[in-house]
Amino acid sequence: TSFSTPKKKKRDDGMREHVTGCARSEGYYKIDKKDKLKYLNNSRAFAEEPPADTQVRDGPPRRRSEQRRLLSSFTGSCDSDLLKFNQLKFRKKKLKFCKSHIHDWGLFAMEPIAADEMVIEYVGQNIRQVIADMREKRYEDEGIGSSYMFRVDHDTIIDATKCGNFARFINHSCNPNCYAKVITVESQKKIVIYSKQHINVNEEITYDYKFPIEDVKIPCLCGSENCRGTLN
Repeated sequence: TSFSTPKKKKRDDGMREHVTGCARSEGYYKIDKKDKLKYLNNSRAFAEEPPADTQVRDGPPRRRSEQRRLLSSFTGSCDSDLLKFNQLKFRKKKLKFCKSHIHDWGLFAMEPIAADEMVIEYVGQNIRQVIADMREKRYEDEGIGSSYMFRVDHDTIIDATKCGNFARFINHSCNPNCYAKVITVESQKKIVIYSKQHINVNEEITYDYKFPIEDVKIPCLCGSENCRGTLN
């Protein structure tokens, strides 16, 4: 018994017709250059011509200007705090903590910092007010002299006493070179320390604690000309 390869026929439109009804059962065969060129020309013409309902009447300069306008509007509407926060995560500022003339330990700049820049994020555990009160009492019983708690809002407090970063060493000043700001990143509130002015190398980082007014006063040792005398 001998098997003969079925002959390939051509249709009127130039496309090859498969005798067996399936291209895979007929193996590979060479396509004539004329048929191949005709197919490529037809495919190229179809790809270059957009559908009638999607044709753009404006020329390329108009489209480019429209793209630039959309990009500028998008960039302008982006949250600058979020962009700065991503930059801070990518390249952290060079800082060090050492003895301070204000109080105990302090945080100092190891590189020049321009005004209105993110200096460092205040990192710690997010806890509720009830837990903060319990921890403050426990810290006193354990003999911990200073607790580092920063209020984010009415319900949330960041506790950096035992789980934090260098930001907890920043001292208070009545004439500070930085300020604290609450920003929202991925639906989570964070506290970031911003620079109010240019900060030189080896200059101490300070901000105003803005403690609520209380009867028992905490003395302020910042030494600035406009020192209020107390932190609260």
